[in-house]
Amino acid sequence: MAAEQAVVNYEVRDQVAVVTMNRPTYRNAQNSVMTYALDDAFYQACEDDQVKVIVLAGEGKHFSAGHDIGSPERDIDVSYPRRAGLWWDHTKHSGGESRFAREQEVYLGMCRRWREMPKPVIASVQGACVAGGLMLAWVCDLIVASEDAFFADPVVKMGIPGVEYFAHPWMLGPRIAKEFLFTGKRMSAQRAYEIGMVNQVVPREELSGATMELAGTVAEMPLFGLSLTKKAVNQAEDLMGMQSGMDSVFGLHHFAHAHNAEVGKDSLAGMDARSMKKSNEERG
Repeated sequence: MAAEQAVVNYEVRDQVAVVTMNRPTYRNAQNSVMTYALDDAFYQACEDDQVKVIVLAGEGKHFSAGHDIGSPERDIDVSYPRRAGLWWDHTKHSGGESRFAREQEVYLGMCRRWREMPKPVIASVQGACVAGGLMLAWVCDLIVASEDAFFADPVVKMGIPGVEYFAHPWMLGPRIAKEFLFTGKRMSAQRAYEIGMVNQVVPREELSGATMELAGTVAEMPLFGLSLTKKAVNQAEDLMGMQSGMDSVFGLHHFAHAHNAEVGKDSLAGMDARSMKKSNEERG
């Protein structure tokens, strides 16, 4: 794929690797091509001894509108080498067996692995950060958001209890997590800052500069110290039940898909990218 057509761009600025999602026409919706390109970029950044901090950004008006559930480049039926686990190739199976294997790999498995990158990762978020976009932001260690950024997980509209990487109670706290999911309403960047999900909120035109300034400050620390500190905080989260909680909710997530397929026309309760976008706008 030519550089100008790459779904993920990669560059190193001083000691910071900047990984940028590049599907702005589709609000950086994540198809499998993007998912594996992100994985390649993260591997490259972690392998480079000159890189101490990673920034994850999105090209265009929006960070990420979530999983690709309807663009012309959706590639759910394409086989990719499995990297996050040992579940079988989903394309060789059908029904729940296929969906469970695929989502173990490209959704839950990838995000869990990215959370464990040994280098600090900063999300630079503007515009929409919805559903699967939340998953990407939440695996990052720090989040800098522009004033126009908003966060939402509207999949309860599908009858599904949140996205696959179910970090809501740990990122938001239980009561706000329930409100966030029950209403499906957008959370503003300012509100996200007030509850501690976001580290900084800045004007849109200052987002890149503020993110790079924070990355530069973090990069002044010794890398091994940063890696151990990140691991220490992640282990504390896991002791609070995050890993086991996600495992249990992942089962509920797939039970909801199966229920939808049994009583309706498909596993997404008839929702598509357009109807989900409309629903999210109505609940803004």
